[in-house]
Amino acid sequence: MSGFEQNNQNLDIYPESMPDKDIMMSSTFDGTDEHRKGYKLYNFRRPDKFSKDHLRGLQDIHKEFSRQLALVLTAYLRMHLEVDVVSVDQLTYDEFMRSVPNPISIAIFELNPLPGQILLGISFEVLSSIVDRMLGGVGNIESKARELTDVEESLIKKMIERTVQTLAEAWSHVIPVDGNLIGLDNNYSGIQVATPGEIVALITLEVHIAGKYYGLLSLCFPYPVLENVLSQLTTQHIFQTKGLIATSEERQKMIKKLDTSLVDINVLFGQTEITMQDFLDLKEGDVLKLDNAATEDLIVKVNGERKFYARPGRIKDKVCVKITDRYDYYVDALKRYF
Repeated sequence: MSGFEQNNQNLDIYPESMPDKDIMMSSTFDGTDEHRKGYKLYNFRRPDKFSKDHLRGLQDIHKEFSRQLALVLTAYLRMHLEVDVVSVDQLTYDEFMRSVPNPISIAIFELNPLPGQILLGISFEVLSSIVDRMLGGVGNIESKARELTDVEESLIKKMIERTVQTLAEAWSHVIPVDGNLIGLDNNYSGIQVATPGEIVALITLEVHIAGKYYGLLSLCFPYPVLENVLSQLTTQHIFQTKGLIATSEERQKMIKKLDTSLVDINVLFGQTEITMQDFLDLKEGDVLKLDNAATEDLIVKVNGERKFYARPGRIKDKVCVKITDRYDYYVDALKRYF
């Protein structure tokens, strides 16, 4: 037998002699078997630091922010705007930098006491429309993108400060924060709020301007900024604490708003019961006997509700009452039995 024929025989025998090895290799690398064992592929160059629940929590916070911002900008510019959350993603800071269009205006700000800095990117379509409106126009946008002038930057800075404060109010449901604008820039390449491989949370919002124009806002939160509050970035926690946490500043704002409210105040001198016929027969000069004595306190009603006791009096030529105590329903009811 020649050497060539001998090699052919070896090749014919080899597949029959190693069936178990083929099966073993298939079982080791088969995707279904890998899934059955609970293995999960992990990218060490881009680890997931925000869970799905964290991203949903960020979405809930910024949905509230988008609603409030739409109201603030509509009132500030006297022009109808709508703001909607488009997406909430996590990616590396380097990927975020490469995805940003140029030119674009970037606001650098802080939400104290959260550590680190946050970026707010505003597309040229939004900025040009707002600048046109602030200069007396109807809110048209420019067709060609460009960097803002120094005058335009000074105008837009006021709007961005209002935006940062609105964001701080939206975050107050998670943690009381104070927004502080640090500066503006026209290029991301000169800004380094995180290392290139650091994971960031990117919240993208779409702005509808007067129903005709569209633009984008981008919020970039580096992971170290949110690391200490991740346990609070859950939908359940936000829902439970929403409306329950109020800072002293929020309480003062609420009181200040209530100070200008108009309320209806009436003083109840007493009550009596008469027939309908007696009521129809009343004329000027008639006297009705009330069910309370002249020495008793009167009742002051605020918006129809009994709130205070008072004593009648007179200041110069005007009749008045002096508040003596808060109204107590049980005390008032017991008077009828004594």
